[in-house]
Formats: sequence, C-alpha cells, structure tokens
Amino acid sequence: MLGRSSVIARNFSQSMVRFSGHGGVPGENLPFGLTNKYRITALFTIGCVLGFGSPFLIVRHQLLKKCSVIC
Repeated sequence: MLGRSSVIARNFSQSMVRFSGHGGVPGENLPFGLTNKYRITALFTIGCVLGFGSPFLIVRHQLLKKCSVIC
C-alpha cells in the first residue's frame, strides 16, 4: 500500500512540474523583480533588520512601559 501511494504521489508531482507554467527560470515565481540589484539589497536589508530587530524593540517597549508604571 505504501509503495502504491508513493508512486501516485511521484506521478502527480511530476505531472504538476511538467504542466505548470513555470519553466524553471530562477526568480520567475518571486513576488519582486530581480533586475535592480540595489532595490534587492535594500529590500533584503529592511527585511532582515525588521525581522531580527522587532523582537528586541517589542521587549524594550514592554520594559519601558513596565518601568513607567512602577517608577
């Protein structure tokens, strides 16, 4: 039973790759363009700074809020 389901899954995935519109071109299915390297760098930097820094800013905000209530 397991062998049959894996064959069905493999055939389905191969048919989806074969009949889909994406021809394997790098960056074709990304939500942003890859033509402007400065824009990509800016978006990557903003994403990393916000993704990495936001937890620290949230904790800082909560600590300052607690301190203003106590102090």
